[in-house]
Amino acid sequence: MTVYIAEEFSAAEADILRRYFTNLDQPVFALVNLPEVVKGALFARYSRSPLSLRRLFLKEFVGDLDIEGDQSIDATVGLRRAEELYDKVFFEYGDDSVAQLGGVHLACEQASNVLTKVLEWGRIMSYLEQSTRYIAYDQRLGGRFRYYRDPEIMGSRHGTRFVADMDRIFESYSSLIPQMREFFMSVQPMGPADSDFAYRTATKARALDAVRGMLPAASLSNVGIYGTGQAYEALLLRMRAHPLPEARTYADLMLHELRKVVPSFLKRVDLPDRGVRTSRYLADIRDSMDDIAESVFGRHPSDPADNDNVDLVDFDPDGEIKAVTAMLYPHTSLPERLIAEQVERMSTEERLEVILAYVGHREHRRQRPGRALERTFYRFDVLSDYGAFRDLQRHRMLTIEWQPLSPRHGFVRPAPVEAAGLSRQFDSAMERSADLHDLIAEDHPAEAQYAVALAYRVRYSMQFNAREAMHMLELRTSPQGHPAYRRICQRMHTQIAEQAGHTALAAAMKFVDHGAEPTLGRLDAERRAEVRRSQRDS
Repeated sequence: MTVYIAEEFSAAEADILRRYFTNLDQPVFALVNLPEVVKGALFARYSRSPLSLRRLFLKEFVGDLDIEGDQSIDATVGLRRAEELYDKVFFEYGDDSVAQLGGVHLACEQASNVLTKVLEWGRIMSYLEQSTRYIAYDQRLGGRFRYYRDPEIMGSRHGTRFVADMDRIFESYSSLIPQMREFFMSVQPMGPADSDFAYRTATKARALDAVRGMLPAASLSNVGIYGTGQAYEALLLRMRAHPLPEARTYADLMLHELRKVVPSFLKRVDLPDRGVRTSRYLADIRDSMDDIAESVFGRHPSDPADNDNVDLVDFDPDGEIKAVTAMLYPHTSLPERLIAEQVERMSTEERLEVILAYVGHREHRRQRPGRALERTFYRFDVLSDYGAFRDLQRHRMLTIEWQPLSPRHGFVRPAPVEAAGLSRQFDSAMERSADLHDLIAEDHPAEAQYAVALAYRVRYSMQFNAREAMHMLELRTSPQGHPAYRRICQRMHTQIAEQAGHTALAAAMKFVDHGAEPTLGRLDAERRAEVRRSQRDS
């Protein structure tokens, strides 16, 4: 039984597409024979479009390309010479660095929101995921609501109940979207200087932000990935060891398509004495740690926490001293130990002067100082709704681990939903989600995560250095950001300053926004985009 909806193309469309995509009927496919700028632009547009990548290419990109010279191209041929060249160096001699030289743009469609977190875990890959604030999930795919139908659940005694409850949740979500949009329009009417397009976009994004927590983790998403052969190999080895059948099935789909583009880099993945052994090693570690944790804490350890929590659990008390030492190091000829001794003798004001000079006069958040800020670190234990987690975990310079998704920590009801008088409908969807999870968990504990709505809390740890803190906290507290992760990052910044005592480093993060939640956070961004569009078209 297939769980994917194949898209239909006309003969003329298929004739064009087969030159640039490695297949036309599977949810995983690679992009080939296209300029790198086109691949990047496609993925950038992908995150805000409800269309599949191939349909988006036909609708918005193919008209601007000169494809006459590509008529004889077939995306699946022309690899033999390259494969022979790499085989000797990579496979025979095991020089993994060679696998860093070939990259692939891979589209992964109709993936659940549980699977997308698995896909996006790697640090040395690039991702763009379909956004829940621009894509409304009231649209259907193949006549069905867009959620993953796990074959094991569908073939079990819970299959009928799963579909019925999921459909009810999606129907409730769909009904609240226009009501929330009307609410935001009543709270902040369109201003005389606002264009209709900017205002409609901002109110839609705010409405979708408010109700996205109703979506279950089974909700389907499209992800664009760019990575090297080495990065894909590491990802596939992890996925083949994953307890979720969807991840293992998807790994097979990805491997099949990647071998059409970079076959030599992936020869080891399914060899019994190479990749298979490595995947088994990863699975064995997971199983052993599950057993040990259960023996120490019990099968279902209790946790009294039922509110959002951001806890700075570890940091370096001497972090600012070490950062100042690293700032001065490349500007002297002294050994680091002597520089550190001198920095320790400095007054707080003298060290602050060094930090201010190193950071310089930053005009906007994209101007970031150098790697001396990587000398110190922060580790946070966070309990937040899964929606906020899915946005924060995509920052690739993090060390991040998360616990299984379940309803045990309760859910977050957005304040605007309550203000709009829609709490009953929202809470009803949460109750249905929790009941379905508990029912499925009896037989399928890993797959039960699909039933859990994004508003339910999940616990995760995040560790990052001060340079990544500057980037992430400034970006994620901007007024157009989602309120859930804005609050988390505001609290992180406060704890860095007050609990860690790194006041100078916290002050260097000058674009962290501690302002209150705006009514239409996207409106200012849409206004600026409107100005840029008018300037470009003039």
